[in-house]
Amino acid sequence: MDTHNLIKMANNIGAFFKSEPDRELAVKGVEQHIRNFWEPRMRKAIVEYVQQGGTELMDIVSEAVLHIAK
Repeated sequence: MDTHNLIKMANNIGAFFKSEPDRELAVKGVEQHIRNFWEPRMRKAIVEYVQQGGTELMDIVSEAVLHIAK
């Protein structure tokens, strides 16, 4: 799995939801999009990236990924 491509895709999702004034809704939107449209291997790879201290994701994306990890 190409982590750099996943980071780019996840940040693109985050950029879309960043305009949401309610941060909580933005995070939930990113989380739901990843849950609905990413295959399990992709979700697992991005979760591992964040858990290993990856820093290239937008804040709302990192937070959404941590919710997915639970």
